[in-house]
Order: sequence, then C-alpha cells, then structure tokens
Amino acid sequence: MWNGSRLKPLEPSPLFADGRSSRNLVPDTVPRTGIVSYTPFNSGRVNDKPVDTFPVLVTRELVDRGQERFNIYCSPCHGRTGEGNGMIVQRGFPQPPSYHTDRLRKAPVGHFFDVMTNGYGVMYSYSDRVAVPDRWAIAAYIRALQRMKPPIQAEPQFKGPGR
Repeated sequence: MWNGSRLKPLEPSPLFADGRSSRNLVPDTVPRTGIVSYTPFNSGRVNDKPVDTFPVLVTRELVDRGQERFNIYCSPCHGRTGEGNGMIVQRGFPQPPSYHTDRLRKAPVGHFFDVMTNGYGVMYSYSDRVAVPDRWAIAAYIRALQRMKPPIQAEPQFKGPGR
C-alpha cells in the first residue's frame, strides 16, 4: 500500500482512451459542500450584477448579528467604525477603503456580499469562514455604519509601510 500506483493530477495516463488521468465529475454528483444554487441569496447577484436590495428581511436582530460578525472578521482591517484603520493596518498592512466614501455608499449591497464571498484586491475570500446568512448580516451592519457617519468625498491615497 505504501508504494501503490498513483498518478498526479493532469499527468498523462495510458489507462483511459483520452490519455488523461484526471476525470470529469460523474453527472449529477453533489459536491461535498452541498447543493450550490445561484440565487440572489447565495450569490448576491442577479443577471451577473450585484443585487441592489437585501434578499433577506433586515431586522434589528440581523444588524446585531452583523455587528458581532463584523467585529470578529472585519474590524481587524476595516476598524470598528468601518474607516479602514483597524489594528492590522496600524501594523503596516495596506489600508482598505473607508465604507464612508461616496463610492462605497453608492455601491449596491450585493457588492459587499460579493467581496466577502470572492475577495477583492488584497482581501481574500471569507466564504469558507463566514456563512451566507452572516455575510448578509455583515452587509446590513455595513449599511448601518454608513448611516451613522457623514460621507467622505475623496478616498485617501494608499498608505503603505514607511510612508
């Protein structure tokens, strides 16, 4: 068993007629993560564009849950108030934009869900860390943060280490 025959992914194989060792998934196979449906709730998109409205009912409980999740996952970079001045930034990591800029205030709510799901710039995906309902809760809390502070007209320039 220790020295069993095996092929590396994409290595040629004489075993199959097409010469490939990697095989396509069997039709109708269910992924390990469950059935994936591309609804506005699961993808944050309609017709490949970010949704403008929440696909969930925004309640006080949802916003409170969003604040809790935001403080855990987002505040290290974005700061507790969403200004992009979290502890990681204070230690030299690139500063994310403030949620209070005009651009992000006008962004559809699906944009925030999409960024959490797929990442953006130096931010990596949080889809394996933050469940879909919690991403919508965080997006609701971001909107609440935006209403608590006046808009910023211009985005600050990049402030990297040593600048």
